[in-house]
Amino acid sequence: MLHGVIRDHLDDFLRAAADRADGAGLPEFIAREFREFLTCGVLAHDGFARVRCVRCAFEHLVPFSCKGRGFCPSCGGRRMTERAAQLVDGVIPPVPVRQWVLTLPFRLRYLLAWDHGLSRAVLAVHARALLDFYRQQAQRQGLATGRTGSVTAVQRFGGRLAFHAACEPSDAEVAEVLTRIRRRVGRLLRRRGLAPDADGMGGADPVAEVSLALASIVGASVQGRVALGVRAGAPVRRLGGRSSQPRDRARGPRHAHLDGFDLHANVWVGPTDRARLEQLCRYVLRPPLAENRLRRLADGRVRLELKRAWSDGTTHLLFEPLEFLEKLAALTPRPEINLVLYHGVLAPHARWRPAVVAYGRGDGESLDPSAAVAEAGRARTGSSRYWTWALLMRRAFDLDVLRCPRCAGRMQLIATIEDPAVIQRILTHLGLPGTRDGPPPPSSPTAVGTEPPAFPGIAV
Repeated sequence: MLHGVIRDHLDDFLRAAADRADGAGLPEFIAREFREFLTCGVLAHDGFARVRCVRCAFEHLVPFSCKGRGFCPSCGGRRMTERAAQLVDGVIPPVPVRQWVLTLPFRLRYLLAWDHGLSRAVLAVHARALLDFYRQQAQRQGLATGRTGSVTAVQRFGGRLAFHAACEPSDAEVAEVLTRIRRRVGRLLRRRGLAPDADGMGGADPVAEVSLALASIVGASVQGRVALGVRAGAPVRRLGGRSSQPRDRARGPRHAHLDGFDLHANVWVGPTDRARLEQLCRYVLRPPLAENRLRRLADGRVRLELKRAWSDGTTHLLFEPLEFLEKLAALTPRPEINLVLYHGVLAPHARWRPAVVAYGRGDGESLDPSAAVAEAGRARTGSSRYWTWALLMRRAFDLDVLRCPRCAGRMQLIATIEDPAVIQRILTHLGLPGTRDGPPPPSSPTAVGTEPPAFPGIAV
């Protein structure tokens, strides 16, 4: 569905964005993200892997993926699963973990959407507030040198993990942390000349200086409005009942709200529940879209089902095709920026990091940083950070994608085909399309033979 909407309306969307900005258009990395998504899982584009059963010689062609960082559900799902496995197996020790979810005011979300330096500075404010909070808790428990650390996924809808062995925070303490974050972020914005003026406006707009079209799209996105087309300026259509429940109030324990800032800290995972921890990591690292919640209606509009109903009763959002593509553009991160960041004892150069990640794993029970550095280095020497798609599918879904559908034997990789001439000859011989024209989905593996595909929607 997603592939079809983008394929049918991308050119119109790019033209509409250019018209909005007097021909300047969107930054090239956004247009490239869309175009590369259209090649994701397409056999004829970048090539494919050939896998063959060692027992009966049954073969599959598994297409390569686009490796997109924006909205591709397939690539985002793989990245989520792989990073969650890395965090659970190689970073977060078996200690209690709490999720802190910080939601920011609309205007600040707009600024952070483009300015990665400002995003990291606001994140540092958040991190310091939490590290200070846990340091104070440790001191009250008699631990003068207590340390904590955090992992943060930078996204428009994400959260934070902070592991600790401290008491759970009270409602008042969560509100106090949020007040501290609000005050420090305000000081940061004033120092950078970005604080709102008396009329509610701030200084120069860094997004508009790069792309007026992108500034319009991102600004509309954070406000829940439409930027392009005949409905420009109108709110995004919502479906579902309306609730009279106020939106700006705490809705449960360890949940605070202040001037557009919202902090929730009620999700907790015990030290031995590694499966639940991995599930939480996947939630924090999740991609922005799940294709099974998208529907293309008969009139061409796109309906998005929300995972949970909003406080006003909204259960679905309804978009015209161009409106939907502009929301995807707003979700696309700038290239070459880190989207997963570490603070405290998990910071890349923290003296305690080798000891912390080794804690509770074999002989790493003692948090002695000097003794753990050499041991952690030896452990990393023989390990790889790369997970194959087959291992990830088994880990995430308990699905053995290398089991032959014909004889239950083992499938093995026999070749990767990337030469365009060879690709074309193989596809022609098999009677498969040699272009990306045609119906979606683009990421289904193709069986060489008459049997149906064995792998459900996989691209490598």
